[in-house]
Amino acid sequence: MTRLNPQPNARQPNSHVAKFIANLNELDAGGKARLKRDAGKDLSEARSLGLFYRLLPHGTPVERENAYFLAATLFPLADSGRTGCLGDSLYRARDPDSKKNKGLDRRIEILLDADISQLAFRLRQAVRFLKSHRVSINWQELTEDVLHWNSPYRTVQKKWARAYFKLPTSPGNEEMHTLDATQKFDE
Repeated sequence: MTRLNPQPNARQPNSHVAKFIANLNELDAGGKARLKRDAGKDLSEARSLGLFYRLLPHGTPVERENAYFLAATLFPLADSGRTGCLGDSLYRARDPDSKKNKGLDRRIEILLDADISQLAFRLRQAVRFLKSHRVSINWQELTEDVLHWNSPYRTVQKKWARAYFKLPTSPGNEEMHTLDATQKFDE
């Protein structure tokens, strides 16, 4: 018999992220343009450091700054929406003719397989694609997802894949279960 370790329950909205998104929403066109020029760059290469640190809520852990910076630089590239994860947004941008989605499907698979060093480039492509199809993004959820991208359970990637490919989830089981590394399959 296989024993499974349940993953942590679904995340609660993060008040730091909510404040950060509120700060981004208050930016004028000039501030958004400055952040947009840094899209795809690492925080160490940023030209808008002062602006970014004014937007960042007090008490944000230093190790999370790169994730917040990525979200901030992508924010000016697409419109804000209130619901769904990035996988849902990408699903809404799909062509109704499923035969025309092979290229997009492959790009989504590449995004889902991206490690943290590739994430800025892959997300920038996805956000620009959504903007070109006039599909909005839930920035609160996207920022929280970027903060959890390196989860050992790959919860963000699974959530996006389920939403994009419209795979069902069982009620109360939003997160997939995984084998504990110390356990073995019974024969």
